[in-house]
Amino acid sequence: MEELYNKVLQIHVKHKDCEERKANIRVTIELTTTPVHRRDLLVKLTDDTDPYFLFTLPISEEDFQSLKVQQGLLIDFASFPQKFIDLLNLCDLEPDSDNPRFLLHLSCQSPVIEGCATFSVVETNPFKHLNHLSLRLIQGSDREVKDYLAACLASLKAEKQTLDMKLKETQEDLSRQLCYTQQTLSEKTKELEKLRLEWTNQTNSLSSRHSEELQLQREKNLELKSRFQHEMEQLRQELESAHKKSSLELQSRVTELETSCRELTERRYKNESIIRDLKIKLAGLEEECQHLKQQVLSLRRENSTLDTEVHEKERIVSQLQVRVAVLEQEIKDKEMVMCRTKEVLEATQQQKESVEETAENKELQLRKLEATVKSLSEELLKANGIIQKLQGEVRCLVGKVKVKNTVTVSQEKVLRETQAKLQSVDKDLQNAQRQVISKEEEVKQLKEQLEMTIQKLNESKEVLKTNENVITWLNKQLNEVQLTKKTPSAEPLDNSSGLSTLTGLRSQFYPQPGKPAQSPALATDATPADPRVGLTISQQFKDSAGLDAKYFSSGNDGIPVYSLPSNITQKELPLKSKPPVTSAYFSS
Repeated sequence: MEELYNKVLQIHVKHKDCEERKANIRVTIELTTTPVHRRDLLVKLTDDTDPYFLFTLPISEEDFQSLKVQQGLLIDFASFPQKFIDLLNLCDLEPDSDNPRFLLHLSCQSPVIEGCATFSVVETNPFKHLNHLSLRLIQGSDREVKDYLAACLASLKAEKQTLDMKLKETQEDLSRQLCYTQQTLSEKTKELEKLRLEWTNQTNSLSSRHSEELQLQREKNLELKSRFQHEMEQLRQELESAHKKSSLELQSRVTELETSCRELTERRYKNESIIRDLKIKLAGLEEECQHLKQQVLSLRRENSTLDTEVHEKERIVSQLQVRVAVLEQEIKDKEMVMCRTKEVLEATQQQKESVEETAENKELQLRKLEATVKSLSEELLKANGIIQKLQGEVRCLVGKVKVKNTVTVSQEKVLRETQAKLQSVDKDLQNAQRQVISKEEEVKQLKEQLEMTIQKLNESKEVLKTNENVITWLNKQLNEVQLTKKTPSAEPLDNSSGLSTLTGLRSQFYPQPGKPAQSPALATDATPADPRVGLTISQQFKDSAGLDAKYFSSGNDGIPVYSLPSNITQKELPLKSKPPVTSAYFSS
């Protein structure tokens, strides 16, 4: 007898008129050979807690053939035990899960498990419970139960004997180990006592040696302490003498500093009084400047009446000839600047017109695309209507087929034609959808292009605005130049040196980097006859004029400025000039 399988498994037990319960039952599979060389398979169910629970089923090759036909098995008798064991192992994989895949069932028709019982292997799924194998087991008779109990008793006795032998062997081993440990413990205690004696001797010797060394170290420390105290007293005396000397020197230096501080305070008060006087003078000069500005305005209004008095002021014209030459050169430069600004304006206007034309073309293309999209959507709606009609026809045909039992060849042909039409319509619909998607992508691209053109239009508008601001400023400067031509100079040229010193004082005490001050006397002064004065004036104008230095750069693409009006030449320069600002319109 060969035991193939022996294991405790969880089995669902069913009784008649009772609820299903789970029980741990031992399943054993044995292979027996008869004297006639026949092999029989014995399936046995037992319960370790109930010795009278015994169900057996002997399966011979003839019985397996009938079982194979009844349950539709696809294996032979030689491979049946292994496949059966595999099924039992699958049932044992998920014993504690809520929804196991394989289950073992033991069902009985009587209220108590006796007589015959059906042992089955079931596979569960959400749709159906599949019964892989079901075996009809028979309850063991009294003789079989007695034989089973005798075999269990014999196996228990054999286990008891083996356990007794193991117990004796373990007791002998433990007694030997106890004796050995006791011997080793006695040896270790002796060694420990020896070590304690040695340790006490060493500690005594070390304590005596350390006490002697401590005494010597204390004596040395006392000697060092006395020596250091003597040295510290000498150092203290030397430091006191040095401190007294330094304190005397510092006192003398403090007196000198106090005298110098007094002198500096007196100078500060004098400087403050000078500053007050200069402030008063500056306020008067500012009032004069405002008065002169008002006079300039009145003179601008009286410009028409001054034309009749030209002959009377010929003597003044002879003094201002040099200044007129400089101003004529400035006017030429301004005309060149105006020409270039006009060219820039014309180019920007042409760009604006081209951008507007492209925007209009894009809008026309967008409208055309929207019209094509609308036509395609209408075609799609028509195709959907055709599909719905064809689907209704198909439904009618299917209803007719269900009603009639015999379908003619003509109706089959009609169905095939309708299916072909449906397929062709589906293909047309897919093509139309692809075209719509491509058109939508084109529309998106055109919208992006339109946004880019709008951004370019806005940028060109900003450029136009800046150019207009530059042109207005240049017009104002030209008007001022023309006015300064006609205004006579009120003071001689000899006052320039005094006023230059005064403006130097003003720039020293009150520098105004943003708004440079202007002297009323210098505003009406005549320009020198040296032609290099124009270049210095233009350099001053780059830092002190109304516009930034970026509009007067000397690059290839920039606008050259050779000289500027004379009223700007007399303005003061700030102490700290502004850093050059880069511009998008005039490159350096």
